[in-house]
Amino acid sequence: MRFGLFGSATARRGGPDADSGAGYKQFIDYNVEAEALGYHATFLVEHHFTGIGQVSASLSLLIWVAAKTRTLRLGTAVLVLPWHNPVLLAEQAATLDLLSGGRLDFGVGKGYRHNEFAGFCIPIEEADARFSECLDVIVKSWTAKEHFSHHGRYWNFDNIVVEPPTAQKPHPPLWMAAGSRDSIAQVAARGFNLLLDQFASLDAIGERVAWFKAEVEKRGRVFDPLEVGVARAFHVAKDAADKAAALERRLEAQRRFAAMSRLPDGTQSKASVVAFSDTREASEAAALYGTPDEIAAKLDKLRRLGVDYVLLNGGALAHESLRRFAREVMPAFAASESMRGAG
Repeated sequence: MRFGLFGSATARRGGPDADSGAGYKQFIDYNVEAEALGYHATFLVEHHFTGIGQVSASLSLLIWVAAKTRTLRLGTAVLVLPWHNPVLLAEQAATLDLLSGGRLDFGVGKGYRHNEFAGFCIPIEEADARFSECLDVIVKSWTAKEHFSHHGRYWNFDNIVVEPPTAQKPHPPLWMAAGSRDSIAQVAARGFNLLLDQFASLDAIGERVAWFKAEVEKRGRVFDPLEVGVARAFHVAKDAADKAAALERRLEAQRRFAAMSRLPDGTQSKASVVAFSDTREASEAAALYGTPDEIAAKLDKLRRLGVDYVLLNGGALAHESLRRFAREVMPAFAASESMRGAG
């Protein structure tokens, strides 16, 4: 199995003596250590207007991670395309790919939080159409051999050439977040890699991987499990009390997440990412929390469900869990994967 990171960074507001950049610095340190421990990639979210300082300028922060690392792949999970000028985004992403030596994994999505669309004064009903147009322009920006023009429903560009070129050809790997059967079919139809959320149950993850595999093979391609990244919360517990406290913090965080995703009338968004059961039992079942042996048992189930790439979300202060996972969990799965590849 392959292991990477998934998550966010925070830059809280404060008084004149507060260091608003402390959370970003901790995130950088966490990723530098992850690279040294053998983790493959880091995937960074994008959110706006939360009031809790969630990272907003993902590519800017990843540029700094790129400067501090050498092998760690740099992913977005995800950039919400309906909010972005596609040409400016293509330029910024290409700059990151170029400066990092071709380490960008370009993850994209449509968005689901109503308050973010409202803040940008963009109707959420336009998310699908804006996403598709933005994505088409970005891909054309990276692959066009000559100047081109685009006149669409939302964007217009005349006689442009987008620079710099990307390091990876024809462009960085494209990843797309999805959860429903129809959206997963769209990922396969586009030939993208798939990102699955951290809240779904293990059985739901297995079902979604199976859908994606079937859709890929239906189109005459060979399914590669490493083209599916599955996010999971993780915490390597010191003892039962430590595990219980961590699970309580996770459930509180899930509830805050759900509250930020509500519609103006108080109902919940229909996005698959927020379709999780609000119980401690369900939260524990979906997360990689516990002793190394308990975590290994869940990873073994994920592997049997077709998952080979897991993105761990423990927060930028989870250094001890990061180390223990690398020392006490990763080696067995890495050895198993090597033996499978050798056969």
